[in-house]
Amino acid sequence: MAHHVTTHLMFDETAESGTAEEAKVLVPPDDYGFSTRFTWLNDRFGVSWQLNLT
Repeated sequence: MAHHVTTHLMFDETAESGTAEEAKVLVPPDDYGFSTRFTWLNDRFGVSWQLNLT
């Protein structure tokens, strides 16, 4: 049986620095209408993160 965990993090603009070197960006940071700043990435360990600035 697979288990999934969803974590929602709030971040400021400084959270973007340094992530591209070690992460695979799936959705680049931008205004997507539902959020003023949203991004989705996989970190160097393969963990998927969806980051949202509200």
